[in-house]
Amino acid sequence: MVDSSLLEQLTTDATRDDVQQLVVGAVLQSGDKILLLQRPADDFMGGIWELPSGKVEPGEALDQALIREVKEETGLDVTHIARYLGEFDYQSGSGKKSRQFNFAVDVAAAEPVELQEHDAYAWTNLTEEPPVTDAVKQVLARYRES
Repeated sequence: MVDSSLLEQLTTDATRDDVQQLVVGAVLQSGDKILLLQRPADDFMGGIWELPSGKVEPGEALDQALIREVKEETGLDVTHIARYLGEFDYQSGSGKKSRQFNFAVDVAAAEPVELQEHDAYAWTNLTEEPPVTDAVKQVLARYRES
């Protein structure tokens, strides 16, 4: 698992930087493919493909939020948080300064994916240019390098 002191430092840094909303994102790999989810068309940034991700609840640790969000969005069970892949900042649909912390995770099984909040999912080849934001492309580049 990721060192708890790193998680605490990330949270402390976000507070120092006046980040109003913490978000966690997961890179899940099965074979040579990674899981991407497509946002509902009528949602904030509708139609884009993204990593399984979601908001950290008040008082919740980053690692616990990551495990919960992967389960909520995909139905998959995280067995191991392998490593930290960096963060990026963005403005949420409600105008909040948000920071997404991204981690490589292992899951008990890659299927079945059970969507709750997204329109579609795809296991995308790591060598392809995925249809994601530039920020997520940078996270995936770090993932490929490590």
